[in-house]
Amino acid sequence: MSTIIAGRFETFARAENAANRMLAQGFRQDDLSMFYVNPPGQHGAFPIGGDRAVDPAARGTGKGAGRGIMVGAAVGVGVGVCACAAMRAWMDAPLQSWLLVLTLALTTGIGAYIGSLIGALSLTSGVRRDPRTGQPQVRNAGVLLAAHVSPDNTALAAQLLRTGGAEEVERAEGQWRNGQWEDFDPLQPPKPAEVMPVETR
Repeated sequence: MSTIIAGRFETFARAENAANRMLAQGFRQDDLSMFYVNPPGQHGAFPIGGDRAVDPAARGTGKGAGRGIMVGAAVGVGVGVCACAAMRAWMDAPLQSWLLVLTLALTTGIGAYIGSLIGALSLTSGVRRDPRTGQPQVRNAGVLLAAHVSPDNTALAAQLLRTGGAEEVERAEGQWRNGQWEDFDPLQPPKPAEVMPVETR
C-alpha cells in the first residue's frame, strides 16, 4: 500500500497551479494524478444509476418495521376492543359477531400499518455523521489532485495542497500504479490529513 495525500479543488485551473508548485518542489510527474470526482449519487456504479444498492440510512428499516407491526397491531387490538365496548354501550344492545370481528380486524390492520411506518422511519437515521457539521460524511464533488508520497515529503505535500487552495486535504492508503491512484473509491468519505510541521533543510 502507498501513502497518498490528496486535495479537493473547485476548478481544474487551481488544481493545475497546485500541481505545478508541487513539481517545482521536487515531486515527480508520475507521483501526481488529477481527476474529477462526481457529486454523491452520480458515480454510476449501477446500470440504472446511483452509487449503492441500498441507501445506508435505510439498512435497519426492516427490523424497525417488524417491531412497529407488532406494537401497532397490539395497540390496534386495544383500540378495537375499546371501540367495540363503546359501540355496545352506545347501541345499548349486544353487537353482531361479524361487526366485532370487522372492527377488530380493521383496527388491528390500521395499527399494524401505522406501526410499520413509524418503526421503519425511526431507524432511518443510522448514517455516520461528521461530528463538526452534523451532516452525513460524504465525499464532495470537485477536482482531486492526488500525490503519491513518502514519509519524508508527506507534510510538504499536504502544506502545498493547502496553500494552493485545496478545499479539503485528505490522507489515504491505496494502490498507486503508473501515475494513478488505482483503487480510489469515491464512496468512501475522506479522512482529513493532519497538519504537520514541514521540516526545513
